[in-house]
Amino acid sequence: MNLPNKLTILRVILIPFFVVFLLGAETFGPWSVYVALAIFVIASLTDMLDGKIARKYNLVTNFGKFMDPLADKLLVVSALVCYVDMGRIPSWIVLIIIAREFIISGFRLVAAESGIVIAASYWGKIKTVVQMVTIIFMMPNFGGTVVFWIEQILIYASLILTVVSLIDYIVKNKEVLLNGGKI
Repeated sequence: MNLPNKLTILRVILIPFFVVFLLGAETFGPWSVYVALAIFVIASLTDMLDGKIARKYNLVTNFGKFMDPLADKLLVVSALVCYVDMGRIPSWIVLIIIAREFIISGFRLVAAESGIVIAASYWGKIKTVVQMVTIIFMMPNFGGTVVFWIEQILIYASLILTVVSLIDYIVKNKEVLLNGGKI
């Protein structure tokens, strides 16, 4: 197994630890959120690093093409579901974000049956970065009016980019849907 794939697996392995520390303030104390923050930042950096290494050294694999975006989705969705549990983000926003991920994943599966690879789009990449920045910014929960409004702007920017990236994928790849994956 190559280094980029190991980094992707590491990202998946870090998710339960991230969740335990993010939700573990009662068990571990208030410092646990900072452990969760460190884990999330490390996991997010592995996302950037594995892709760069894979492309630079021609280590792109089918496993990586499948697992890398799945690991990203698991990391982001885990954090957002925790924020719903903590009362920090409305569940309807998280449901839209999760629905988009299911739609795009299904879309990619239909395309893959015909040998078509739907690569990540510019909007999809920006969406992921904004979601990760939002999650990181919200984690310390400093409170205050200014912080609250910045969080709200980031949450709604994530939501808007989620919808825009979904529309972008559908418009750019509508033939896949119209022809049942056969072009």
